[in-house]
Amino acid sequence: MATFRTLSTGDVIRVAIARYLKFDSEGSVDLSWLNRVCGSIPGNLSEEDVKDVELMHCLLVSAEKIGSLQFDSASTFLNQCEKFSSKYGSSVQRIVHYFTEALREKFDRETGRITSKGAKGEENMFLYPEVVMVNLKPALFGCFLEIPLYQAIRFAGMQAIIESVAAAKRVHLIDLEIRCGAHCMLLMQALATQHEPQVELLTITAVGTTLRHEIEETGKTLAYFAKTLNLPFSFKVVMVTSLKDLNENLFELHKGEVVAIYSSITLNHMIRWPNCLESVIRVLKNTNPQVMVVTEIEANDNLLSFEDRFFEILFYYSTSFDCMEDCMSRSDQNRMMVEELLGQAIRNIIANEGEERIVRHMKIDAWRAFFSSFGLVETELSMSSLYQAELVVKNFACGKGKSCTFEKNGKSLIVGWKGSPHLSLSVWKFH
Repeated sequence: MATFRTLSTGDVIRVAIARYLKFDSEGSVDLSWLNRVCGSIPGNLSEEDVKDVELMHCLLVSAEKIGSLQFDSASTFLNQCEKFSSKYGSSVQRIVHYFTEALREKFDRETGRITSKGAKGEENMFLYPEVVMVNLKPALFGCFLEIPLYQAIRFAGMQAIIESVAAAKRVHLIDLEIRCGAHCMLLMQALATQHEPQVELLTITAVGTTLRHEIEETGKTLAYFAKTLNLPFSFKVVMVTSLKDLNENLFELHKGEVVAIYSSITLNHMIRWPNCLESVIRVLKNTNPQVMVVTEIEANDNLLSFEDRFFEILFYYSTSFDCMEDCMSRSDQNRMMVEELLGQAIRNIIANEGEERIVRHMKIDAWRAFFSSFGLVETELSMSSLYQAELVVKNFACGKGKSCTFEKNGKSLIVGWKGSPHLSLSVWKFH
C-alpha cells in the first residue's frame, strides 16, 4: 500500500482544476509542465503528488478540448495522458489511464473513426449485472474483504432490517440482488439468537433475471447456515426475464408474515428505463412491506452534458481508486480486475450517449424525490445502525482514523472515503 502521498486522489483533482483554471486564464497550451515541477504547486507536496497533479491537469485539458470539438489539440493531450498514465501505477495514474481510454473512444466516435455499432462492446455486460458479479466473484469478494466502505454500509443496512422485524414470528425478506448472500447471514444470526419472540420461519426470496443455478447455490449455502443455527428457514427464487415483469403474486406471501425488502446497488440498473423502475416500486409497495432498505451509489452521472458527466464521475471514481490505493497493494490482482471493471463503466458513461449509455446513477436527493412520489416515507437510521457501521470500520487498518467517513443527509447515511461521498443508505416505510 502506498504511504508516501500527501494528497488524496480527490485532492489531486481539486489542485489540478485550480491549476487548469490558472493556465486557461493565461491562455497557456505549453506541454513542458508535464516533465518538470511547477513552482506554483504548494511546496509541501511529494514528488509523486506533483507528477499526479500535472497528469490530472493534462486529463482535464483533454476533456475540455474534446468537449469543445478541438480534436487536433485534444489528440495531443490524449497522447500525453497515455504516455504518463498506467494501470499499474498510483491511483491517479490508474484513474487517468481509464479516463483516457474513455476519452479516446469518445474522440474516435466524434471524429467518425468508429461508429456506435463498431465500438467496443464491453458495455453490453452492464445489461446483465448478475453475470458480471458471478464472473468477477472472487475478485469482488477479495476487494470486499479489504475495503471497509461496503462492509460498513451492509452491516448498517441489515441492522435497520433486524430492528424492523424484531417483533415478528414469521419474517419474509425479499432480496432484489442476493449475490453470495453473506448479508443474509447477519439477519439469520440475529433472528436465531433473539429469545423473544422465537422466529417460527424466515423466508428469503431472491429475485433474478439470469443465472438461476448460482442463486440456487446461494440458497443451499444459506439453508445449511440456517440449519447450524437451528433456524426454521425457507428459500425461494423468483426468476423474471426483466424486472418489468415482476409481480407481487410471484412472492408467495402468507398471512402473518412481516415483509422486508433489501436492495443493494440494484435500482440504478433501471434508471435508463423509468417505466420499469416505477413498475418495480409499485410491485414492492403491493407486498405491504414493513421496511425497504436501499443502498445506492452516491453519484449523479445521469446527465445530458458531457462536461457535467465527466467531472461528476471523475470525483466519484477517484474515491474508489483512492480507497483501493490505501487498502490494497498496487500489485493485488483482485484490485486490478475490479479497476478494469470500473474502467468499463467509466468508458460507458463518457463515450456513449442516449440508449447506449447504460451505466447511470442518482444521488440520494434524487432517490428521495422519486420514492416520495410513491408515498414512501424516509425513516431515520437508528443509533444502533450507525454504531454497527463504525464498529466494522475499526476492524480495518486502513479504515481507522478518519479515512472512512459517515455523514447524515436528511435521515439517510452517506458513507465516504476521506470526506468524498461514495454510497448512500436509506430506509423507507410504505404508507
